[in-house]
Amino acid sequence: MTHIAVSHGADFFGLDHYPPTALRQLAPYVTNSTPHGQRADIVPLVAALEAPGDRKFPPEQAAQLAPQLRKVSQDRHLKDKPAAVARALADAAARAASDREPWHWTLITAVTTPAA
Repeated sequence: MTHIAVSHGADFFGLDHYPPTALRQLAPYVTNSTPHGQRADIVPLVAALEAPGDRKFPPEQAAQLAPQLRKVSQDRHLKDKPAAVARALADAAARAASDREPWHWTLITAVTTPAA
């Protein structure tokens, strides 16, 4: 099973885990909630959402992305589950920025073995 581990998360180890499909669902909402003149600022986030994988956002960039993700989480057209993912990502980005640390996304592929 593949998932993305996001640093500065809310669990005991400071990681949140998301299936790639949950992140891909957010990409159009992030794009559509951003005015045309500001879309260049979110290109790295949209790219990360559209093709989830290993990413590193500098603290300054995480600080810019957190409010955008928070705005997306409050979109009345967004269903509860994707809204919760957007809010959790916003919180993680804000924590990374506050800690002045890079915000990391790591692709994790768990290998399962057939039962004997």
